Amino acid sequence: MASFSSGFCCAITGSHGSCSRWSMASMRSALPPSIPRPSSSPLRFTRMAAAFQPKSKVVLRSFNGLAPLQPLPFHLSSPEFTSFGYCFTTIDNGGRISAMRHGRRVPKLNRPPDQRRALLRSLTTQLLKYGRIKTTRARASAMRKYVDKMITLAKDGSLHKRRQALGFIYEKQIVHALFAEVQDRYGEREGGYTRIIRTLPRRGDNAPMAFIELV
Repeated sequence: MASFSSGFCCAITGSHGSCSRWSMASMRSALPPSIPRPSSSPLRFTRMAAAFQPKSKVVLRSFNGLAPLQPLPFHLSSPEFTSFGYCFTTIDNGGRISAMRHGRRVPKLNRPPDQRRALLRSLTTQLLKYGRIKTTRARASAMRKYVDKMITLAKDGSLHKRRQALGFIYEKQIVHALFAEVQDRYGEREGGYTRIIRTLPRRGDNAPMAFIELV
């Protein structure tokens, strides 16, 4: 305590000292060293940004297939980010990759899927019931494969095929009659059970019409 008071050169005269004023130099020497203030120059922010950047980058090689032509720099060194599968989405379609549906167009018939299926089931039921109906050409072409499929199921004649036909055709009596008479009518025929005959356009909207009938 005596050394600390002597360092300040106290102005009190007497037995403690003979100084008449404060000495700032002696006071700084007695205090502990202060922490230097950081500089406010732009170089400070540059050094801080460089401290958070990774030291090494992982560069992937270019591939000839679906991979990009230029190498891709990744800041992460984890194996899941350095693999080829990370760059592209894996499409699992039964063991093969399919991207586009070339030539697999479905006739929409201006209806959502559930209403379109109900329309085709109704038209198939009416054709098998009356043997000949009049509808638009688009609907006749769309329902043609379903009528052929029902007749093919009836030619098989098994219980499983009968239940499949009952799940598609609305009236049960038509299914039982079809399975009973199809062997006599189409037993020797290998496909092509329907015929489309074009007719005059529909009055009002000028839609192309056609007759579709069983051969």
